Amino acid sequence: MADPIRVLIVDDELIVRESLAGWLGKAGYAVDAAPGGRIAVEMIGAKEYDLIFLDVRMSDLDGMEVLKRVKLHYPETLVVMMTAYGTVQNAVDAMKAGADDYLIKPFEPEYLPLLVEKLLKQKRLLDENIALRDQADVRAHFHGLIGASECMRRLFAFIDQVAEVDSPVLLQGETGTGKELVAKAIHAKSKRRFGPFVPINCGAFAETLLESELFGHEVGSFTGATRAQKGRLEMAKGGTLFLDEVGEIPPKMQVDLLRVLQEKRFQRVGGSRDVFVDFRLIGATHRDLTREVSKGNFRQDFYFRLKVIEIEVPALRDRRQDIPLLARHFLDRFRRETNKRVTGITEDAMMLLQSYDWPGNVRELENTLERAVVLSNGAVLNKADFGFLFRTPQQDVPLSLEEMEKVHIERVLKLCRWNISKAAKVLAVNRATLHNKIKKFGLRSPE
Repeated sequence: MADPIRVLIVDDELIVRESLAGWLGKAGYAVDAAPGGRIAVEMIGAKEYDLIFLDVRMSDLDGMEVLKRVKLHYPETLVVMMTAYGTVQNAVDAMKAGADDYLIKPFEPEYLPLLVEKLLKQKRLLDENIALRDQADVRAHFHGLIGASECMRRLFAFIDQVAEVDSPVLLQGETGTGKELVAKAIHAKSKRRFGPFVPINCGAFAETLLESELFGHEVGSFTGATRAQKGRLEMAKGGTLFLDEVGEIPPKMQVDLLRVLQEKRFQRVGGSRDVFVDFRLIGATHRDLTREVSKGNFRQDFYFRLKVIEIEVPALRDRRQDIPLLARHFLDRFRRETNKRVTGITEDAMMLLQSYDWPGNVRELENTLERAVVLSNGAVLNKADFGFLFRTPQQDVPLSLEEMEKVHIERVLKLCRWNISKAAKVLAVNRATLHNKIKKFGLRSPE
């Protein structure tokens, strides 16, 4: 049995409260009453109401002020304003402030059930539209990836196609586009899905450490190697090895990895015994590897072995249609994590998000929604909650590439509140690189 509709009557006149409560109670609604605005605000904070009848003029807290608070924190609650001062202007002001309808005192009791039913029908239609939208959002989810744009539909179809084979894959795309999610989706759709997915960020390790991380080592192979350890190649047996920032792998190690791909075996650091492996390799980079090959920074033979299948992961600015889907997804996640009652984003704010170029791509959008939810004081995020995105220095001439890098790094540092580890993760660089950039550009923490 469905719960009854919850109604709150707010009026400083006892006769009005008792009359309305009697009429609506007989109609089957669960009715509470408050003798003033301040008590009403406390009751609304403690209990959810579907519908509020709210007097415009009250001695302790004006009805219009209560309306604004309700619509700010609980926008899904229906509000009917009541007034004995039946001017058109009162009605206009109430509707502009978010009221769903209004009543002019005195009113006929027979009219109340009709009004309530009309408002509830409108709410049901709205809820159905939201449910349909949510169903569309679910259809736009693909193994952790989110998108309904044409380029994302093509990407999903390509993932389905390449997942069936074991050939190496090279994912190319800007930082923050979700290349690791694409790699995980390929693994999840493949015959290796019951095996491990083993990722490693090749740019996060010095050369000697990267060799040990990939190939493992034997006891005594270097100072501090007190026990043998498996590397990522062995850990990925029967599954998928994901080499993120593959462009950072030193040339000598590229030769070693090429041999592993060809012979399916290798030796641990300091070892002499062959270790046989069976894994699928997926590499990812934000670099132009063709240019790196021409400059001698990346081996051509390893490049061609790696790019048997090549996938370009689109930048967020090239699929702006997906921004509302992603924004709602992140909003729901951070609302649960922060336990804040943030229920939506205004249309103007969403248009603002779609107009921004997102140099940090989906990762930047994720961090932006987290900041907006954490700092929000209302139930709906508006344009003001995202104003920090556009606070860039005014320039009379276009920014150089170096200046753009400085502006972007400074913006990410501020967004992360100068948490170097978090900022380095957003920028997809290691801490040492970020520290060097901070020193180079003369950036300083406000603290």
